[in-house]
Amino acid sequence: MELNVIVLGPPGAGKGTQAERFARQHGVPKISTGDILRDGIKRRLPLALVAKDKMDRGELVDDGTMIGIARERLDRPDATGGFVLDGFPRTVLQGRELDRIMEERGSGALIVVDIAVPDDELVRRLASRRICSKCGTNADPADDASTTCRRCGGALIHRSDDDEGVVRERLKVYVEQSKPLVDYYRDRPTFRTVNGAQSPECVAQELEARIADAVRVRAGLPLGAQG
Repeated sequence: MELNVIVLGPPGAGKGTQAERFARQHGVPKISTGDILRDGIKRRLPLALVAKDKMDRGELVDDGTMIGIARERLDRPDATGGFVLDGFPRTVLQGRELDRIMEERGSGALIVVDIAVPDDELVRRLASRRICSKCGTNADPADDASTTCRRCGGALIHRSDDDEGVVRERLKVYVEQSKPLVDYYRDRPTFRTVNGAQSPECVAQELEARIADAVRVRAGLPLGAQG
């Protein structure tokens, strides 16, 4: 049975770290919006190059372009046994198209996990967050004393948009944009919420338990059921 997981959550919830950890432990690819775009640009895929042009002009990448890029990535052999998505889908339209992709694959119901964290905690985390100036990877919170990226050795820096005022505005936009998508998934029997206001180890354990429970529920659903 394929393990097809979507990890949702606001900026600073730790969804990228948790998605990568879960995917590695279960031997499936972790696929994020950034990963999809970077890989597509490297492979000179037409849709990815269109997206790059839009981003270079400061424009948002439209749903159709992102759906096309995601479809191409999910069609690759390494994703046939399952995947963990981080950052896609981001809109209800993208969610609906992902459902169609799953139906075409003959896959079981998607498992959707929302990592919930109070706003004040998110502001605190983001205000102290550092990223790699070279590859864009978030620094591990445990590496407070380090000045270089574990992945590529690049310098760790604070993002210019991580001050409190900007962070709160970003969280407001996230809520406005994400609530319809969370509501789209919320009533499905394979939707789960995880308390993200814990240590990373506790979040990982709860995430594992919630997904295992959803897998048991999914086993009793009709093939292709999406709730």
